[in-house]
Amino acid sequence: MDSLADVDRALAAAPGVASAWIGPVGGPPAYARLAAATHYAASTMKVGVLVALHRAAAAGLLDLDAPVTVHNRHESAAPGAEPYGNDPAEDSDTATWALLGGTSTLRALARQMIVRSGNLATNLCLGAVGLPAAQEVWRLAGATHSVTARGIEDDAARVAGVSNLVTAGDLAALFGAVVAGDVVPAGARAEVLALLEANEHRDDLVAGLPAGTRVAHKNGWITGVRHGAGVVFPEDAPPYTVVVCTSTALPDEAACALVAGVSAAAWAVRARAGAPGAR
Repeated sequence: MDSLADVDRALAAAPGVASAWIGPVGGPPAYARLAAATHYAASTMKVGVLVALHRAAAAGLLDLDAPVTVHNRHESAAPGAEPYGNDPAEDSDTATWALLGGTSTLRALARQMIVRSGNLATNLCLGAVGLPAAQEVWRLAGATHSVTARGIEDDAARVAGVSNLVTAGDLAALFGAVVAGDVVPAGARAEVLALLEANEHRDDLVAGLPAGTRVAHKNGWITGVRHGAGVVFPEDAPPYTVVVCTSTALPDEAACALVAGVSAAAWAVRARAGAPGAR
């Protein structure tokens, strides 16, 4: 894809719901499609958990470097449900599982949550900071539809209709707030951005960018879902936000290619995408 018109045609042709938001950091979109449509969040919700951890630490509520027990017994968000555990076979992070029964720190777990997209690490972080704090991050970022209501693999909550939801517009608002707003404590912004830049899962949004491009991003995927969201920092244009959320019947390889194609088109029009007030 070379233009935003190409993006619109490709997203419209996807068999399901495909949303996008492209524009300046913290500003109005240069292009948006179904930006308020809700999607299952998958691992994109981990960005809000990361921000909530650093907000709690800055408020003196948590010590990110204190030892915490690594366990696999998490409280369900479904009232009266038994605690649940994560499945190691469904986790892209093996390092946290190697510590089971021992200790780690919330800072180290936060790294595994973002860089490796670890599910066990996420639930341990979420258990420490609490669901209300994670949800508050969305509100502070100006998001209007997104919800963080349960942990990863909380099947009892899922069956009860409790879900984590995102929109392309809300993810753009969150990343804009992380990069240029005050949702992240000033002393923690560099650390948060460094983690997002170190994300090792680079087969969707990043695949559409020239090698070596600086990008702070988080993706999420399960069967039928593939999202990519982040801020790109070109050397020859202002930084811009690009978000693609897909809930489709596409095979994951094709969904990754769709996200990458949108990212490539955003790069091609980056001077416009990063211009304040661009439309």
